[in-house]
Amino acid sequence: MTRPLTSVERSIQGRNEWLREEERRSVESRGELGRMEFWLRITRSQILKDVKAGRSDAIPGFTQVCRLFGLAVGKRAGGDDRLWNHLMQYAEQILQQHDTRH
Repeated sequence: MTRPLTSVERSIQGRNEWLREEERRSVESRGELGRMEFWLRITRSQILKDVKAGRSDAIPGFTQVCRLFGLAVGKRAGGDDRLWNHLMQYAEQILQQHDTRH
């Protein structure tokens, strides 16, 4: 027998279910482009909340991630896909370890 969830755990579970459902709807309506747009909206909202909470390093952190992504895309377009492959492998590892939505 498992213990009942706490209110915090129920809240997290509800948020994760909402995220899964909204992502699904985005994909259904606009495909992978919809998924990307959904996560950009969610990320922008999280960044703004962090800034309001005094954690303004979220903006330069997001900028660095965008620059890294742009560099990987550029290298891949130039025929060198090593950085892209490393970035995708690392992202998959991190999401498997820390993303509770899936």
